[in-house]
Parts: sequence; structure tokens; C-alpha cells
Amino acid sequence: MAAQQARDVKRKPRVARGRPVDLKALEEVRDLLGDTPRRRDLLIEYLHRIQDAYHHISARHIVALAHDMNLAPAEVYEVASFYHHFDVVKEGETPPPPLTIRVCESLSCQMAGARELLEALERGLGEGLRVLPAPCVGRCQSAPVAIVGQNPIDHATAEAVTTAVEAEAFDAPVPEYTDYQAYLNQGGYRLLRELMEGAREPASVIAAMKDSGLRGLGGAGFPAGLKWEIVKKQPAPRYLAVNIDEGEPGTFKDRHYLESDPHRFLEGMLVAAHVVGCEKIFIYLRDEYPACRKILQSELEQIRENLPFKSHLPPIELRRGAGAYICGEESAMVESIEGKRGMPRLRPPYLAEVGLFGRPTLEHNMETLYWVRDIVEKGPDWFTSFGRNGRKGLRSFSVSGRVNKPGVHLAPAGITVRELIDEYCGGMLPGHEFYGYFPGGASGGILPASMGDIPLDFDTLNEYGCFIGSAAVVIFSQHDKARDLALNATRFFEDESCGQCTPCRVGTAKAATLMARGEWDRERLEDLCQVMADASICGLGQAAPNPIRCVFKYFPHELEG
Repeated sequence: MAAQQARDVKRKPRVARGRPVDLKALEEVRDLLGDTPRRRDLLIEYLHRIQDAYHHISARHIVALAHDMNLAPAEVYEVASFYHHFDVVKEGETPPPPLTIRVCESLSCQMAGARELLEALERGLGEGLRVLPAPCVGRCQSAPVAIVGQNPIDHATAEAVTTAVEAEAFDAPVPEYTDYQAYLNQGGYRLLRELMEGAREPASVIAAMKDSGLRGLGGAGFPAGLKWEIVKKQPAPRYLAVNIDEGEPGTFKDRHYLESDPHRFLEGMLVAAHVVGCEKIFIYLRDEYPACRKILQSELEQIRENLPFKSHLPPIELRRGAGAYICGEESAMVESIEGKRGMPRLRPPYLAEVGLFGRPTLEHNMETLYWVRDIVEKGPDWFTSFGRNGRKGLRSFSVSGRVNKPGVHLAPAGITVRELIDEYCGGMLPGHEFYGYFPGGASGGILPASMGDIPLDFDTLNEYGCFIGSAAVVIFSQHDKARDLALNATRFFEDESCGQCTPCRVGTAKAATLMARGEWDRERLEDLCQVMADASICGLGQAAPNPIRCVFKYFPHELEG
């Protein structure tokens, strides 16, 4: 009898659990997805399609997308709710207005009056839109910056933003740049052709990269040629992942090069893939760069249609980030490309061994690949002929803040910040005296003007508790306070922490709260800094203490009284 009852229980039909699928929402999702494959790694791409079409992602669309992709709704929700640019609306909540205006409030924009701009817009704009503060949008040289829909307003004022809204200017304009044909006319793709035709050996390219001493320009600084050599020795299939998620406050060099000479990067990318033997390429581009996305979409199509050896190129997928600074970390980017939350992986194993989809992966910052053609064609001695103070090579400095000529300045590695200001940036703004600087963005620490003669390059700043990272140099003056800028940086880290590990998630939030008080509790802050630096999983939490420690060490007078 008991056995019969057990069989009867097994025969009972399964009862569907959870939210039923809204057939109208399912039809809308399928219209947006068309005949594209329902692969898990494309989940973020499909969430973008819903967000773009409806300006938010509703609960019914999450359930419908999950059903269409054969995923659990919880899997879709956890990904959608992780990224800042997805407006997930729960059942019963009011969807946001169709137009969002974002005002950057990171370091350079704060100094340029972002808070006052934000308040003016909140008071002055009418209904049917919303105004939100935003982390760095990669336009620090034009601070303050507001984004109207996807249209960036440089040196923004309330009047300029209002004009854009009234004109319905919501799309990102595409600047003039060197397109495919112009690049060919300049000798472009000759290096790639020589490799494809066997006129140049891959081993010679790796040798040139190693001899040049070029290091990864995304911030970590690992020798590029050595990385190629390591990944090439791994078993096939191998992949190439290009990281263009430059979210570090103060950094905008990758955008600058993409909006001016994209094919120099694309050729370097294809050369790297050929030399290392990568069977597929993924380009991960931050969502804050819609103009770059248009350029890459257009120029990649030109390559696919017109390159003489196009049939021998590996497949290239352009992936769109969704507003998560943490995805600048290589393993978090890989997780995001795979359609997951961008949470850093524990290492080892390293991406060179177990990367995208479990395969050996060559991961590079965009600018690193940008220099491949020049280094190989002109020779590594050309690259090493530049440099000062015993350093070799060139660096692209993203300079912002209180200088006359902010922007991307290509200068010798090892230049000092004083030389950078005087020779490339036209000096300080009128009425401003050099008081201090961030040598490597928000995470690179803060140094006073009295330490403005330190060579700027990899490893030269380590002994001072700082690093150059991606060479985002933010200059501030006597009208600014290091403690206020350190708080700005810490709040950024708090907002951008992925939440995976407790030291970073709790430590950044607690530090920001303590720093917002009139008097800093040095003992508690130093204890938090030690825990974050020692126990955080990735570089975000490990570097978050740098601005705090630098204020204690180099600007103690700001904490007195």
C-alpha cells in the first residue's frame, strides 16, 4: 500500500510555481529578440534591448525573458538588478519617466560645480523626466558634465541642459574620426596583412612587444609581450577579451582614442588575436560611451565587408556594459560577458588559464592594443626612446581639474606632474595654485604639491602609498580640500562595490560615514583601511583605503581643529 501511494504521488502533475508568464510581455520580448540565439551569455544584451525600448525593465518582462531563455526569473532578476543602468521596476512600483538626466558628481565634476548644477536642475526642470547623480562618465576634461538621455553636455549649465531637453537632443553625436578608408590610406592593416600572408613571423611580433617593455595600460601594468607568450602556450581554443570599461574617476583616454583613431586599436587587436591564436574576440565597452559604440559597430562592419582577408578573421562580438565600475576588473568583466553579475573571481586560476567560458583568455585594455602597430612597424627602440628620469616609453595621461588645458596628453613615461602641468596643460587656471593631485584616479591615492617632482610611471609611486594605474591625473588647488576629495572617492567606492566580500561592502560604507563627520576618527578609519586592504577579494576594496591614508599622511593639517 505504501509503495502504491508513493507511485501515485510521483504521477501527480507538477503545479507551476511563481509568477505566470504575461503573454503580451512575452510577445514584446520575442519581438525585441527576433531570431537571435537564446544563449545565457547574451542575457545582458537582451536586458539592454528591453531597457532601450521601454526605459525600464518591468517584472512582467523579467518573467517573460526568463521563460523565453529557459532561465529562472531569479537568475534574470539578479543580473538586471546588479547593474546601475537597468531600471528594474517591481510589481506595483511606478516606472521612471522616459527621460533621465545624469549629472556626474565624481572628482573633477565636483570641483567644477556638479552639486550646484544638480540642485539647479532638480529645481528647474519640469515633469516627465528625472535628474540623478552619476559616477564618472569619462568626460572629466569637460567638467561638469550632464548626460541628457545619451547626449553628453560638456561644461554643462542648467540652461544648456534645458535647451537640449527642449530640442529633444537625446542621442550621442558621433565626432569626426579616422574611418576605415582613411586608415587604409595611412598604411593601415599592412602589418596584419604581412602576418596573414606569412611575410612576418608571429614570434617576431612577440619579441618586439617584449623588447618594447610595453605594460598593460588599464592599470595593472603586466608586461604585454609576456602575457601573449603565456596565453599562446595554453591549449586551444583561446579567446581575446578587450576591456574598454574605463570607469576610474579621472580616466578618459580610451574614449579619446576610440573617437579619433579606432582602427589603430582594431588592427592591434586583430594582430594580437592572430599571433596568440585566439579563435574569438570579445570587446567589452562601457555603456557610458554610446558614440564609441556607434563608431565600433560601423567600423567593424567595414572590416567584415572590406578587408581582403576577412574570411580568415576570428568572430568579433561587441558587448555593452551596463554601468558597473567593478567590471573594469578583468575577471568581473569576464563574468559580465558570460551574462552574469560582474563579480570578481578568486584567483588562481588566472584568466590566461581559465578565462571566458573556461578557456584560456588574453585580456587587454584597449590602449595597450592601440600601440601594437607602432611598436612593431617602427621597432621597439622607437617606443623606448621616449622617457624621462630613467623611465622608458610613452604614457597617455588623462589630465583634469584645475589646469588650463585638461585632456589626454601623450607624454614621456617618468614625467613629473609639475612638468606635465607646465609643458602640456598650460599651467594652472587663473587664481589657482597647485596644491595636490591624484596620480592614478580615485584609487591611486593623493599627493601634495610638495611631492610634485616624483616621476610618473609604474612602480615609482608605490613607496608613497600611491600608484599610477591608468594615468588619470586629477589636479586640485588651494581652493579645494584633500579630505573632501577623499570622501568623494570613498563614496564612489561604496556605490560601486559589488557587495561580494564583507571588507569592501561594509568597509567602504562605514568609512564614508565616518569621513562625513566634522572630525575624523583616525583609529577606527585606520582599522577599516587595514581590513579592506588585507581582506578584500579584488583591487576595489584593496585600493579604497589609499585616499584616506594619504590624507592622514600628507594633509594632516586639514584634520586639525
